[in-house]
Amino acid sequence: MNSDAPLLPRALAVLCAFATLSPSVHATQGDKNQLEHIVVNAQKSPQNLQEVPVAVTAMSGDSLVEAVIKDVFDLQNYVPSFAAFQNQSVTNSGFSIRGIGTSSQNFGFESSVGLYVDGVYRSRQNALINDLVDIASVEILRGPQGTLFGKNTAAGAMTVSSVAPSFEETDGFVEVLAGNDELLRLSGAASFVVLDDILAMRISGFSSRAEGFIEDTHSGKTLNNKNRSAVKVQWLYTPSDTLSLRVVADYGELDERCCGALTWQSNLQANGVPGKFGTDALLQAPPFNATLYSRDNFFQYTTSLSQVPTSKMTDKGISAQLDIKFNDVWSLVSISAFRAFDSFDIIDSDFSDANLLTAENDARQQSFSQEIRAHYKSKSMRAIFGVYYFTQNLDVDFNTTTQEDFSSFFTIAAADLLPLADAIDGLSQATAGAIAPAGVLAPSNTVFYHSAYQEQDSFALFTQADWRLNGKTTLTTGLRYTIEDKDILGQYGEQGPSIDGLAKNSQEWPNVSKALAGLQQIGTALAAGDAPSDSALAAISPFQSDGWGYYFLGAATVLPRDDLMATFSDNQLTGTVKLAYRPSETTMLYSSLATGYKAGGTNTDRISPQFDAVFDAEKARSAEIGVKQEWRELGLRMNLAAHYTQISDFQATTFDGTGFNLQNAGDIDVKGIELDANWYMTDTTELAFSAARTLANFKTFKKGTCWVAYTWHTGDDDPGRATPEDPFCARDGDRVGFEPQNSAALTVTQYFTLSDIDGWVSVDYQYTGNVYLDDTNDPYKRSPAYQIVNARLNLYFADLDSHLTFWARNLFDEEYVARSGFDVPVQQGKIMAYPGAPRSYGVTVRKRF
Repeated sequence: MNSDAPLLPRALAVLCAFATLSPSVHATQGDKNQLEHIVVNAQKSPQNLQEVPVAVTAMSGDSLVEAVIKDVFDLQNYVPSFAAFQNQSVTNSGFSIRGIGTSSQNFGFESSVGLYVDGVYRSRQNALINDLVDIASVEILRGPQGTLFGKNTAAGAMTVSSVAPSFEETDGFVEVLAGNDELLRLSGAASFVVLDDILAMRISGFSSRAEGFIEDTHSGKTLNNKNRSAVKVQWLYTPSDTLSLRVVADYGELDERCCGALTWQSNLQANGVPGKFGTDALLQAPPFNATLYSRDNFFQYTTSLSQVPTSKMTDKGISAQLDIKFNDVWSLVSISAFRAFDSFDIIDSDFSDANLLTAENDARQQSFSQEIRAHYKSKSMRAIFGVYYFTQNLDVDFNTTTQEDFSSFFTIAAADLLPLADAIDGLSQATAGAIAPAGVLAPSNTVFYHSAYQEQDSFALFTQADWRLNGKTTLTTGLRYTIEDKDILGQYGEQGPSIDGLAKNSQEWPNVSKALAGLQQIGTALAAGDAPSDSALAAISPFQSDGWGYYFLGAATVLPRDDLMATFSDNQLTGTVKLAYRPSETTMLYSSLATGYKAGGTNTDRISPQFDAVFDAEKARSAEIGVKQEWRELGLRMNLAAHYTQISDFQATTFDGTGFNLQNAGDIDVKGIELDANWYMTDTTELAFSAARTLANFKTFKKGTCWVAYTWHTGDDDPGRATPEDPFCARDGDRVGFEPQNSAALTVTQYFTLSDIDGWVSVDYQYTGNVYLDDTNDPYKRSPAYQIVNARLNLYFADLDSHLTFWARNLFDEEYVARSGFDVPVQQGKIMAYPGAPRSYGVTVRKRF
């Protein structure tokens, strides 16, 4: 790590300085050298973390507050093998675990990592983009979850639990968080007793505003800003000791300018081919006069766009959880939920202030889910039997629009087509208009629209049992049978000033070689005084209609295709077997075999006609061994896991040089080792450490994306290309994109008391290894390792029951890429990427009552 770690000496110096602080130090907040007893619900029942044969990281609500974790993107640095990132908009955020995630913008995708909030499955991971406010706990389960969780997932699951209503007289807080970039977040929560011991209510909410860290010089606005708010109302009804009903209703909304992509590699001039110029050279000249940037400008956080990116969304729902305890053996849990999610996004598709392309995405989702679980418990066995149903309607409208400069841009960029158009115009003049002239190559202000309406039904039966074979050994077995049905109706069209649809039959598309032959026949016939043949006229006919150049653009978002009516049906049997052995109270050894399943489905995007709109399920098989160990006399806890996973029919997005297409890529092998440790070094000093080594590689991927930028700049072709004409390249053996092979995090916390004020100082050091910004392994898309240091000073005023926290994230202002980048369509050799956030700092005041 050290070769890529210029920050490491400074980070270690800061950590050591805080670890050795001793200003009249004594233990605060209780006995800090005592290991915390952590209860998790990783197996749908409360259990001690150290007794669960699952690799799981749990963080309490207090831990989230103390670490100033404002959203899930802050959370990722504290969990081994977990990543969270967003791409074109906040609507398209994603999670990955152990190298497996979902990075596409396509709404037809489901997630490789399931998200559950208060027991309810969230079909869009962006639903958690709202700040983590009034949270009781967050649990991240690593590895396939193919038994107990609602929507079977191939990589893992995240469960988020809100603070429930309380029957205590006072139970709430108010908080003000302020920071640089005009950040201001107001949040609060309170419980109210309506009927003593019978009915309680809790209200929580927040409002967050901030300017962004990327400047758009064209509009004068900042990108990646914050403008979001949410409210949650809960009721807890407990008429008896054996029955409780919890109802949760929430509403959140967001309206932000996100997300800013910056130039990682320009194409002004090829790096290795003298005299070769790209679209940047064209766009910087008249009539476009675009403001362009290079790699040298990347960390100046500046761009210039003709259209500011817009992300709007509302997320709302209501759920009811009914718990019934029949006796000491049997109990029942029922969770019913309705959710609605609406999003609207606009992006500047050419990523410049030239008026070329914009894309608009308007999506609406409504879902209902019902889960019923019966719990059985005896001295020798604990079991769960359940049924799960999920139904969802998805309605998507997506438009790509060519702006006013596009016709001029394409006419210059496609100059090799102009002689053919000139020849047709010449014939038209020679025949006094009897032969029509060539049409406009690519008229501006043309809208390429498509809509997709999808209905989905998912049904599952599941069971899991813990068999206590003796006082030290427990065998866990589980099975889940899942049925998936999806139907989609897709409609595609084009509308412009002189266009009312393009030919969908590829036999009617413009063909240069046929047209040249036709022109020759027409010329020969006219010279002989004969009438041209119908076949010769038919050969040039496609070039006489406006918009014929769009066929040569080739981008999937504009290629015409037939309307789509498709159905996907599937069923899968998944499950798990685990063996846990506890030789002592403080040691557990376990091994597990598990399978997981990510549903296949139907593609909601306009993709290349050569691809099937239906894709198959993604399936995972995993083996894991682990040890969970405590040395209580030393205040040390250490959990270690080694894993191996095979993913078949991995769902990926392929870029064919002009557009993105979703498909089943092939197989992936993932292997790795993870460490999660806590050590109370002294009564007042705590150390937390996590690390992961993850090797995720494509075992087979025959139709992968080829290198685009590297080949354009150097002339060296992708070694995975079988023939020069092949638009795809084999990615067999290559690394899976977006994921580092090495990551680590170290946190040192020093507790102290000064006069009547208790407090602590905490410093994080976080290392993330190098990544490829997509699945191509293009050498130009390798982003180097980076390190981040965060620091916090917390002061607790007992008389006021209040906390004052001074905090800084990315203290040393490390420059890094947020794991994701892409080739710009129709601008070969140009790469855009999303920058990580620079240093931020502020203060938080939190009053409990």
